[in-house]
Amino acid sequence: MNGFGYLRPDSVQEAVEAHAAHPGARYLAGGTNLVDLLKLGVERPGVLIDVGRLPLDTVQELPDGALRVGATVRNSDLAADPRVRDRYPALSQSLLAGASGQLRNAATTGGNLLQRTRCPYFQDLDKPCNKREPGSGCGARDGVHRDHAVLGHSPHCIATHPSDMAVALAALDAQVELYGTDGTRRLPVADFYRLPGEHPERDTWIRPGELITGVLLPAATAGAPSAYRKARDRASYAFALASVAVVLRVADGVVDQVGVAFGGLAHRPWRARHTELALLGAPAGPAAFEGAVALELAHAEALRDNAYKVPLARNLALDVLNRLAPAPATA
Repeated sequence: MNGFGYLRPDSVQEAVEAHAAHPGARYLAGGTNLVDLLKLGVERPGVLIDVGRLPLDTVQELPDGALRVGATVRNSDLAADPRVRDRYPALSQSLLAGASGQLRNAATTGGNLLQRTRCPYFQDLDKPCNKREPGSGCGARDGVHRDHAVLGHSPHCIATHPSDMAVALAALDAQVELYGTDGTRRLPVADFYRLPGEHPERDTWIRPGELITGVLLPAATAGAPSAYRKARDRASYAFALASVAVVLRVADGVVDQVGVAFGGLAHRPWRARHTELALLGAPAGPAAFEGAVALELAHAEALRDNAYKVPLARNLALDVLNRLAPAPATA
């Protein structure tokens, strides 16, 4: 591991000022991803700014019924919070589907959102990777890409985003709260992440030096039926081959509210806008669900070895949609 400086600020303002004074610095909280990347040599910051002890570790009830989750709330604590389990079950389920119990005890909300792809070409300094070293090429495109993207990829990168939590947050219309030298701003989780395009090295729209201070879970999706389902190679501690988070509220047999996001298929949590548009106001049932999901996955561009992801994602989405829809009334 390369040498680096270490700072532990006492406030969010001090953290942002420290980052401005040390361009290229990295914020450190749980370290469950960043420390691995330091060991591999993928990340080589001159300074680490430890934000793990800042007062950002609470889940707050807001007057309008929303919840604000601090950036350093641990994944295990967030998954177990009774308000999250009751009002946003897809979020709790997604957290419990990720990593191991030990890692969830260390990993933070902000760090989970910012974790980087687990593409082996990105993690291996001997392999070409445009995300790690722009202009070096994408080794996965003609190499091993069974686990890679089928939606939104580019000739420069076919990596997938690894977070389970971010998929649920996208479907729930959550927002990321950011603080930087220009003050505080919020971005929808669904719009926080970039597609690779010509710059796969840029994972998000976060500005240099900005710090995630929290996540806002809106009142609009609180209490709506929701669920998360994930397919993986083994029962635990494995990243998604495909996953789906769904929010579905039905009134008088018609879809009144819907949010659908896929994981494991793209460079970011993939908000299924075509599916949502087709379902909103439609009768809730298998026929409508099948047609709406097909509209979204028609945009998939599978590669040589990952076409299986398309039917896998379809089946996951249909299973969750059908389970969340109320059973039809019987005479």
